[in-house]
Amino acid sequence: MATCIRLALRTSLTKRGVIFRCKRNLHSDTLKLEPVYPVIRPSKTAKSKTAKRQREEDYHNEVLSATVQDKLRLLTKIQRRKYVLYPQTFALNADRWYQHFTKTAYLPGLPDKFSVELGENSHEMLQVVPKISINDKEFSDLRSLVCDLILQENVYLKKAKIFQQKDQQTFASPFLRKLVSGITSALAKDSPLLQVSSIDFNPQVNFYWMRGERTIPRGHRSGRIEPVRFQIDDKPDCQIRVPQQLPELVPLWTDISAEVPDIRYAPGLLPMFRRQYENCIFTGSKLADPCSYGHTQFHLVMDRFQRRKLYKANLVDQIEVHLRASAIASLFAWTGAQAMYQGFWSHEDLTRPFVSQAIITDGQHFSFFCYQLNTLALTVQTDSGNPRKNLCWGTESMRLYEDIKDGNVIGLDISVLKLLVKFLLNGDKLV
Repeated sequence: MATCIRLALRTSLTKRGVIFRCKRNLHSDTLKLEPVYPVIRPSKTAKSKTAKRQREEDYHNEVLSATVQDKLRLLTKIQRRKYVLYPQTFALNADRWYQHFTKTAYLPGLPDKFSVELGENSHEMLQVVPKISINDKEFSDLRSLVCDLILQENVYLKKAKIFQQKDQQTFASPFLRKLVSGITSALAKDSPLLQVSSIDFNPQVNFYWMRGERTIPRGHRSGRIEPVRFQIDDKPDCQIRVPQQLPELVPLWTDISAEVPDIRYAPGLLPMFRRQYENCIFTGSKLADPCSYGHTQFHLVMDRFQRRKLYKANLVDQIEVHLRASAIASLFAWTGAQAMYQGFWSHEDLTRPFVSQAIITDGQHFSFFCYQLNTLALTVQTDSGNPRKNLCWGTESMRLYEDIKDGNVIGLDISVLKLLVKFLLNGDKLV
């Protein structure tokens, strides 16, 4: 009896030279359907992380599309308690903390554009005298003007006995204002930029920014993470504003070896204190002012920070630290406010650097500082992976004159006067 044998279909067909393949293209062609309903967005009042991200995205888009005036209003409208940073502070070693808060690297000395040569007294001591672009007669007139201003405030004017803590206001402040006005007017014929400049006396400069994060310890918002907010309220003795930017000191993407100190402690340990009042960003002039860029600020050391008092308190090492901290805070606030006036902020970082200068004095000792703002991206979200850092150059204190005896100025230092002229002649070409 024959046996029934089942052979595989594939085997039988292979022997005959025919192969059938079954192709199943079930998932190769996907259907491309456009959504019929709009995207479901989370509620703005929800407490989820998605809702929080959506609120932040809507806020950033609103700021990006706003005008400069509306940007300043939107960036300062959230009224929270913030740390108030005072340029002149009693805190010890405040310069390193201020560098961290402003992401500023400090470089001793001045940039290369302030070229130096050996002075006439180089055989006695190493004295650096900047090269200036005015002739000897003009410089001689400036020297006579400075001597007359010094004698006028200290000898010629018979001033009554001053009240306590009023020395700087009585003697140094009038001398500094007359010095700035006199030298600026004398140099205007050599600098077209100074001819169209504006001088503000006792202006108000404010800047508000965020740097770092903190966890709210108590209250109805406890446990939430919020940015650490800072505010600078500065009041220089006088400042010069110009209608165009000062030239950059170094290119924007230059790699500088100086590092920014990393302070991991809370700002309250400096100590700094948190206050609640209106946030403000102000350069000392309104937005419509044609002189919207800063040139040079002049700061007067307050009576409570005079050298004799620091010597008496055995804080000699804090004299230069105090001056550096004051320059970093003041110049960052002034230069940062200028950048904000041009529409830049933390999520729209600078496309060009902003440069400003500062001179800090007590009437006899002068310190010179240059600041270049390279970035405003200081928040946690924007600072991640940002290689830029702001730069500050500065000198040690230099004495303009030694003493006044018998109606004469003794030991007038020419290098200090030439450096002052060099600062005021910076950016003398009007574009």
